[in-house]
Parts: sequence; C-alpha cells; structure tokens
Amino acid sequence: MFDCDILVIGGGIIGLSTAYALSRAAPGTRVTVLEKEPGPARHQTGRNSGVIHSGIYYRPGSLKARYAVRGAAEMVKFCAEYGLPHEVTGKLIVATDRAELPRLHALVQRGRENGIPVHELGPAQISAYEPQVRGQAAIHVGTTGICDYGAVAAQLAESSGADVRYGARVTAVDRRPWGVAVRTADRAVVRARVLVNCAGLHCDAVARLAGDEPGMRIVPFRGEYYELARPELVRGLVYPVPDPAFPFLGVHLTRGVDGGMHVGPNAVPALAREGYRWPVVRPGELAGTLAWPGSWTIARRHWRYGAGELRRSLSKRAFTDAVRRLLPAVETEDLRPAPAGVRAQAVLRDGTLVDDFLIREAPRTVHVLNAPSPAATASLPIGREVARRALAHLDG
Repeated sequence: MFDCDILVIGGGIIGLSTAYALSRAAPGTRVTVLEKEPGPARHQTGRNSGVIHSGIYYRPGSLKARYAVRGAAEMVKFCAEYGLPHEVTGKLIVATDRAELPRLHALVQRGRENGIPVHELGPAQISAYEPQVRGQAAIHVGTTGICDYGAVAAQLAESSGADVRYGARVTAVDRRPWGVAVRTADRAVVRARVLVNCAGLHCDAVARLAGDEPGMRIVPFRGEYYELARPELVRGLVYPVPDPAFPFLGVHLTRGVDGGMHVGPNAVPALAREGYRWPVVRPGELAGTLAWPGSWTIARRHWRYGAGELRRSLSKRAFTDAVRRLLPAVETEDLRPAPAGVRAQAVLRDGTLVDDFLIREAPRTVHVLNAPSPAATASLPIGREVARRALAHLDG
C-alpha cells in the first residue's frame, strides 16, 4: 500500500539532511524525497554566500544559536570526511561608527554566552587582519568558515540512500488517518505513512495543501550580490555590525571556496518566490504576499530601512557607498553583478519577522516553516531534529 515510509518534500539542504539523518537513525526506513527542480539545492541552499556561521548573532538558548554552534563544527567535519571544499577562515565584524560600539560589545557578550571564542580588536589590530578595512573597533570570530553548500546537499542526497526524485513538483496532498498520498505535476502519486515539508520558499503553500493553516506566510526577500573585481583587497570575511531589529546581516565581504570575493547581500522584497531579478513577477504569489496583513505591518514599521535597501538595489553607486564604509578603497567599477538569492522569511499575521527556526507538527506531518540563514550551517542538527519528529509519527 505504501510507496515509502517517510516522504520529504524539498530537495534543498534541509530536506536532504533530514533524509540523511533518517538513514542513520533508523536504517531500513524507506525515504523518498520529491524536488521540483532538475537537481538539488537550486534555491536558498545553492544561492547563499557559502558561509559556515559561528552562531554569534543568535539569542542564547534559541534553536538558531544551539544548532548553528553545533552545526558549524559538524559541517566542517562532514566536508572533511567527504573531501568537499571548505576552510575555517575566521571573520571580522567591524564597527565603522562610534554609535555601533554598544551593539558590537553586545555581540561579544552574546558570543561568549553561546560558547564562541571572540577576540576584541582596535583599529591597528583590524589592519593586521585586513589591511584595507577601516573601523573604530572589531571582533574576530575564529570558528567561521566557508564551504560549497550545493556540493554538501548533493553529498547528503547520495549518502542518504533515499529515493530522490527530481522534476517532481507537488500539486496535491491528501492526508488520511493511515498516512498521505501526494500527487505531482506529472500525475504520479506517492503514498507514505508520514509527510515532511521542507519546501523552503513554498513551505507555507505546501502546509495549506496538506490542510494545515501554518499561521505565517513566506515573504520573499531578494539578496543581491556583486563580485569584487579586485579580490586581493580583502583577505577573508568582513561583516558590518548588524541591526538587531532585522534578521539580515547587512552588506558583507565573503571569500568563497573558489577564491572569488562576493559583496552583499542587500535585502529587498521580491515580486515572486523565486524572483531573482526585478523583472520576474508572478502575480498570484505577489497577490498572496500583499493579502497577508503582516506584509503591510512590516512596510509601515520598517519603511525607512526598506527605502535604504531599495536605493542600494537600484543604484550601484549607493551600494558602493555602503561597501566603502568597510572597504574605502573599493570603486564602483570594482563591483560586477553576481547571481542573487531569495530568502524565505516567515512573517506572522501581526507583522513579526520570525527570528528562529520554526518547526510545527500536525497529524502524520512535520512542517519546517522558517529555515533561512543560518539553516545551511545548522542543517545537520536540524535534519536530526526533523527526523526525530518524523520517526515519532511513524511509530505513533
């Protein structure tokens, strides 16, 4: 009667990590993964900056803090075990203005509460790490690294032993007391005892297909990147001090495993769930975003912040000025457009930006409803937690 025991929707790093965790926690469990794209990691996973985050930013005791700290060490070990490109580089978080110093000092305290080694630096010490970077003060976080998350996702798929089906877009979910039946766009039907929703940018839509009201909506934010034509200006990773009111880290400088230097991202509302460029508009998805009351609350509360991000999106000169706060030597012609990403940000009805990972359960179902950055870093612990919950439904 059943085609598999556990059916995972979504072939990004969270869905594939869940399949990988299931194979280790319960060998013999039949797992199928449905992914609408022709390969793994085509959206958030494969379009981020490739940073292995230390966990310094996140509220002590939160899932983000616990899973990022644990996941960073596990990700380095995973990459080493499978020979995947990675490096523990460390990074600087730099205060360029005296008004940012209290927030920088708060990060030092938060890092120590999360068990992360943090070193405070003055201007001269900043120059020792990054000769071209200028700032009032900085902190050095030694556990930050870089990797290729697309390669990690592909390895998870291979090592999980799951039946991973690409080009399988889910169009209907029929949940019954005995389990679920899921139909794909090619009219194939997969029957399973338990459903796991790791659909990322579309996780709220999949939850509603399953008959569950998730109490949130995904509001997509596009993150636009540039590549630095003179990568020798920066040795490693350099970040500004983030605004704690937002789940975004600001325009930063990131050296990739290929040696290139990426600059970004900003954060502007996207006009489609997969709106990687301004001309990409999907009216139905945009209407859904605009119909959600939380979207308008965000706009009213944070219009000044949003206006600044929009200006940096539309003006390369404005984007360059933001980079110059950290790296005065950069010129507009040093920045070459690079592929953008879209962050799947869960927003509650009252306009609250969900600031932690969000996992909810329903009969025979586990929904992962908020897993933006640092979810790639934290993917191995997240996968184990989702797998644990799915197996509990399987045994129930």
